[in-house]
Amino acid sequence: MEYEAVIGLEVHVQIKTHSKLFARSGYAYGAAPNTLTDPVVLGLPGTLPVLNEEAVRQAIRAGLIFDCTIPEITRWDRKNYFYPDNPKNYQISQLDYPICKGGFVEIELPGPSRNIMGEHKKIALDRIQLEEDVGKLTHEGEQSLIDFNRAGVPLMEIVSLPNLRSADEAFAYLTSLRMHLSYAGISDCDMEKGQMRCDANVSVRPKGQKELGTKVELKNLNSISGVKNGIAYEIQRQQRVLAQGGHIVQETRKWDADGGISTTMRSKETVNDYRYFPDPDLVPLKIERTLVDELRQLLPEFPFQKQERFFATYDLPYTITSVFYPNSELCDYFEEVVKIYNQPKAIANFIANDLLRELSEAHLNATKNNFPIAPQQLAELVKLMDDGVISKQTAQDVFIEMFRTGKDTKYIIKEKGLAQNSNEQELVNFCKAAIESNHRAVAEYRSGKITAINALKGNVMKVTDGQANPALVDKILHQLLDL
Repeated sequence: MEYEAVIGLEVHVQIKTHSKLFARSGYAYGAAPNTLTDPVVLGLPGTLPVLNEEAVRQAIRAGLIFDCTIPEITRWDRKNYFYPDNPKNYQISQLDYPICKGGFVEIELPGPSRNIMGEHKKIALDRIQLEEDVGKLTHEGEQSLIDFNRAGVPLMEIVSLPNLRSADEAFAYLTSLRMHLSYAGISDCDMEKGQMRCDANVSVRPKGQKELGTKVELKNLNSISGVKNGIAYEIQRQQRVLAQGGHIVQETRKWDADGGISTTMRSKETVNDYRYFPDPDLVPLKIERTLVDELRQLLPEFPFQKQERFFATYDLPYTITSVFYPNSELCDYFEEVVKIYNQPKAIANFIANDLLRELSEAHLNATKNNFPIAPQQLAELVKLMDDGVISKQTAQDVFIEMFRTGKDTKYIIKEKGLAQNSNEQELVNFCKAAIESNHRAVAEYRSGKITAINALKGNVMKVTDGQANPALVDKILHQLLDL
């Protein structure tokens, strides 16, 4: 029997704000444990929560990015459960009146090859809700340590409808979420720092059946590739159980990335287990339409919009745009250089190939602060190459030197004597000497083997230490050989 997977994702995204959702204490990744807390975060007697306005604004922006409906009224609820990392024994969240409803996330699936764009799909959302984070447990042997620094940090829980159908779609969905939220400055979405965390609800059913299968929640998915691998395994596991005549148990399972398997954690809780009720210390929030309209006007250009514009405006191939559009800082850098010297394809090639290679070898992220070559410097380098002052190969060598030393283009060219020789009379003499000393290549060329001219070019480049203008050498050789 052929089965179909049904997948829904619950993604928690940490909102980039200076203080926590209902308290004044700040948050910084890597701070000493339990140094960023206060009485409100810890739920001490006599404390009251005060809503962080910036977190509300950022959640609304996220809703607008994903075409959600922003309701006029949103409300806070207490989600009650008892766990060591939950200092109040309840979490302030949203149940019936979330801050954003509906909407969709556009995704791009892998194409048939890396040179061809894949299919674009819209994955429907159920809701985006605001809630506070809990602390972090660290297990060491038989002991568990609690750090409450993260407790109270504003989170968005972004809940998709169960309309993802494969691990590849889940991977593309998370990639798109991270791109859009990073573009807008809402979150850095660094999964290694816990700024984006994902739980997957996975079930399978016979293909063509409308009724959903039994759902299993998969946790401990610590990277986007981990989500993909965990879902792929869980789909195969469930299909195997059903094929052998067994049945799927509704439960929460833990993904073991090292072992490549999922294992049972606990039976699945239901909404009733959390005993939700409206938070008595927080009044419902009315969201003014003027605020929504103001935030809509401030939205950035979205990644897929930028991709389309780069196709149309700069005539860049998909291999380049697919590298650029996920990274807004890389896109901005590219456009700054193009404004100075309008040769987008040559500039794009240097950025996509040379800059990203050097950043990778230096173990640096592709962020503006890590770009050691100023836009003016790169523009000058490409212009010198176009003007024939240096060859393409020399330009790549100069680029590496610029990246590693920060020196200007012309200084490196002068210091290392890299200027290209475009003296036509000198090159004529070198070409004549090459022809005289390579009779076989000359005979092959004149008998119709056009590629034989490369041996002559190589000779000229060798005797000039690679500084002869290759285009001019090619022109001169053709003129001399075709006499």
